[in-house]
Order: sequence, then structure tokens, then C-alpha cells
Amino acid sequence: MTDTTTPSRARRKYTPEFKADAVRLATGGTTTIAQTARDLGIGDNLLRTWISAAREPQQGLTADERTELATLRREVRRLREEREILKKAAAFFAKEQR
Repeated sequence: MTDTTTPSRARRKYTPEFKADAVRLATGGTTTIAQTARDLGIGDNLLRTWISAAREPQQGLTADERTELATLRREVRRLREEREILKKAAAFFAKEQR
């Protein structure tokens, strides 16, 4: 019986500097994106992905920012609940004084 599974190729990792240089070559040069990708030995779709990522503003939060955001959201929820309770209490006491 023969093994029909193909061995998985190791995924190549590129440094941020390499990506930035590739984007700069592809967007500022006189060659096409496809030609630049061939010259660098990478796929043109990969290079297009890097170009798109470079054009978009960097988004995402750090772990500390996510933690702070969750804490602040809990606090806002608690404060809103407290405000609603105070509104109901003020309406109740205003009604009693009549």
C-alpha cells in the first residue's frame, strides 16, 4: 500500500523589512507587481496582500489595550445601571412629594 498523502511544505516566513522592501519595489518601480514578485521569488498574490496591508492603517489592540477596554466596558455598563436606578428613585420621590 502506498502513501497518497503529500508531505506538507514548510511555510516560509518573511521579515517585516523584506515585506516593506518588496512593497516599495512593487509600488515605486517601473515593473509590474507580478514581475517584482517573480524577481523576489514570491507569489504575486502574496505581494498584493502585503501591498494592501501596507495601505491600510494598522488596526488591532495589544493585550493590555484589550484588557483595559474590557474593564472600561464593564465600568460603563455598571454606571449606566446605577444611573437608571437613580432616575427611577428620583421619579419615585418626586411623585411622593405631590
